[in-house]
Formats: sequence, structure tokens, C-alpha cells
Amino acid sequence: MSEICPVCGLPKDICVCEEVAKEQQIITIKVVKRRYGKEVTIIEGLDEDQINLEELIKFLKSKLACGGTIKNGVIELQGNHVQKVKELLIKKGFSQNKIKA
Repeated sequence: MSEICPVCGLPKDICVCEEVAKEQQIITIKVVKRRYGKEVTIIEGLDEDQINLEELIKFLKSKLACGGTIKNGVIELQGNHVQKVKELLIKKGFSQNKIKA
């Protein structure tokens, strides 16, 4: 028997909580310069309780061919990938109007 989602009460296989949460997230994408002039793309505003950040960063790192990490609910990707990240998040189901780049 599959697990039941505590939020919507549906089995985990057909749970729609993450899809609903994607539409409500207000996401900010920006580039920050670090030591030695290196650029890092920062993605803020994702709720780690509702969105699987591990799965999302794995997807982004593979599509962008870069390194990255999650620190305090903020995704950091090596390099300047603002436009590409925005396009990939829209493909993943996030609302285009709620992404500030």
C-alpha cells in the first residue's frame, strides 16, 4: 500500500500538492559575483517543504552542465545562467509571471 500525502489526503503516486505549489511560488533569480570574479546564479523563493529541491537542482545541473548546491533553501549554480534557468523552470511547471529574473 502506498503512503498517503498529509496535505491533500491522496496517495503519494497521484498527489498534486507539488504541482499546486509550483504555481504559487514567487521565485527570484539573480547573479552574484564571488571571489576571483566567479559568477553564481542564485534561485530564491522556493519552499523546500513543498518542492523537492534535490530533484530540481539535479535537473538544473544536468541541463546546464554546471555544479551547484542548496544552502538554507536557496539554490546556487556555478556560472551565469539566468535566462536558461528561467526557461527550464517554466518547462518544469512554474508560473512564468511569478519568476523575477
